[in-house]
Amino acid sequence: MNGDVAAEYIKRHHNHDPADHQCSSALIKHIKAPLHLVWSLVRRFDQPQKYKPFVSRCVAQGNLEIGCLRKVDVKSGLPATTSTERLELLNDDEHLLSIRIVGGDHRLKNYSSIISLHPEVIDGRPGTLAIESFVVDVPDGNTKDETCYFVEALIKCNLKSLADVSERHAVQDRTEPIDHL
Repeated sequence: MNGDVAAEYIKRHHNHDPADHQCSSALIKHIKAPLHLVWSLVRRFDQPQKYKPFVSRCVAQGNLEIGCLRKVDVKSGLPATTSTERLELLNDDEHLLSIRIVGGDHRLKNYSSIISLHPEVIDGRPGTLAIESFVVDVPDGNTKDETCYFVEALIKCNLKSLADVSERHAVQDRTEPIDHL
């Protein structure tokens, strides 16, 4: 897939408008697994620990719908222990999920992210182009570059783990949605 296609998806689905005191970025990951399999992991707002390695536990409140909240417990080693997040967008047709952090003991203020999944062919097989973008306030004492670098490192780790989990299931020919694990 060429960069023009990814740029079009970013323009269409990842319109963050960062203020002067914020940073924003978009990251791309090519996943060698079919879109429906990858989406079955991403769409589970109530179970981010299925692929996010820094999440130890998640408790969702209410039904899985726009506006619902989840409380995430973060594994040790990060400068946080909890995060409260709101589901902003869940679109099964367009394969879009957006969250906003609304609380927690960390420095990611006014953080919101969007992940979009798009079908592509990788090595002649069904694959998925995952794009995740974010916007966040730059904390006092940090630069935009430092803040972006930190958040990008977390997202890269999450996207790599999403690819690893999805590809492991695809290789095992378990291409049905991952709802029962």
